[in-house]
Amino acid sequence: MIVLIHVLIALASVGVASFVFFKPSIKRLIVSYGFIIATVASGTYLIVSMSGDILRSCLTGLFYVTVVSIVTIASHVRLRKLAAQEL
Repeated sequence: MIVLIHVLIALASVGVASFVFFKPSIKRLIVSYGFIIATVASGTYLIVSMSGDILRSCLTGLFYVTVVSIVTIASHVRLRKLAAQEL
C-alpha cells in the first residue's frame, strides 16, 4: 500500500512541478517543495522497511529528485524574474 502512495505522491509531484513552472507563485512553490519532501520521505521509508534491489531504487529516486528539483528551482528563478519586472 505504501508503494502505491509513494508512486502517487511522486506522479503528483511531477505534475505540480510542471504546473508551477508555467504559473509560478510562492504558495505553489511551497506545495512543490512539500511534494518533493513527501516523496523522499516515503521512498526512504520503503528502502528502510523493505529488502530488495536498493541500488536500482536509489538511482531511480535520485533521478526523480534531480529532475523535479531542477524544474522547481527553475520555477523559483522564473518567479523572481517576473517579480523584478513588476517593480
